[in-house]
Amino acid sequence: MLDAMPLPATPVVGRRKPDSLARLKQAARKLFVERGYDATRPQDIAREAGLGHGTFYLHYPDKRACFLAFVEDARRELDAHLRAHRLPGQTFEQRIAANLQAIHEYSDNHPGVLRVAMTDERLIDAEGVEARPLLMRWGSEWAELIGDAIREGSACSSYDIEIIGQAIVGALHQTSREAHRAGRDRTAVVENLTRFLTRALKPG
Repeated sequence: MLDAMPLPATPVVGRRKPDSLARLKQAARKLFVERGYDATRPQDIAREAGLGHGTFYLHYPDKRACFLAFVEDARRELDAHLRAHRLPGQTFEQRIAANLQAIHEYSDNHPGVLRVAMTDERLIDAEGVEARPLLMRWGSEWAELIGDAIREGSACSSYDIEIIGQAIVGALHQTSREAHRAGRDRTAVVENLTRFLTRALKPG
C-alpha cells in the first residue's frame, strides 16, 4: 500500500505583522511619553519599532512631523472618548462634569500621553509656520461649549468665550498635574472643578 501523500500545510490567516507606519506610531508614542520630544531621535523610534532607520523617512519627513502625528492621534482619541460621555438633554453642569470625567479617564487609561501631547514645544517647520498647540485647540473647543450654554441661557453672556476657554484649559492642565503629584481622588477633583466652573460661568 502506498504511503499517504502529506497534506499541504494550512496557510496561517490573520497573522501578518502590523504595517510599518503602525509600528512607528506605537514606538514613537512610547518613546515620546518615556523620554519627551527632545530626547527622542528618529533612529530611536525606528529601532524601537524593529525597523530600519530609512523606513522612518518613508513615512515622516522629520521628527517634528512624527510628533505632530502623535499629538493628532491623541486629540482624536480623546475627542472620541468625550463624545461617548455626551448624552442628549444634559444640563450645562452635567456637560462640564462629563467632559472632566472623560479627560481624567483617558489620562488614567493612557498614562503620560496628554502630558506630552499638551507640551508647547514651539516647533517651527521649514516654512516658518508654527503648529497650533493642542492646549489652544482644546481651549477653542471649551469656548464652543460655553457659547452653546450662552445661547441656552445657562452661562454668562458678558464673557469673551475664547479667553475663558483658554483659561479653563490652562487651569485643567495645572490642576491635573497637581492632582497626579499629590495623589488626589479623581472623583473629588472632578466634583470640585465642576462646581467651580458652573458657578463661575452662571448668568447674572
